[in-house]
Amino acid sequence: MSSFPSDKPVIPFENHLEPLEDEGKALLLDLRNFVKNLGNNVIEEVRPHRITYAKSLTFRTFLDIQPTKDSLTISLKQNRTDTPISHQVKNLEDIENVKPKIIEAYENIR
Repeated sequence: MSSFPSDKPVIPFENHLEPLEDEGKALLLDLRNFVKNLGNNVIEEVRPHRITYAKSLTFRTFLDIQPTKDSLTISLKQNRTDTPISHQVKNLEDIENVKPKIIEAYENIR
């Protein structure tokens, strides 16, 4: 998995772990591992307030994760013109419920 080419300063993924409580850290790391394993064309871009995942270099973003102190806000897109659908994740059960939706977004993004 690679990052988007850019002249912007590189923001480490770990910056998003610092403000999270232990459960939030575990959820974000689990989710990151899950998304990275969807395919070798998944690209991660760490931004100041969120992490985005796209399919290929044409920037087909299908997942946006915004960590907060006690939860993760996950936004999914099926295609570039759709309005994102958001999910609030606070525990392992929430993550497991959203994983099939992440797979669907990854498979359908155009």
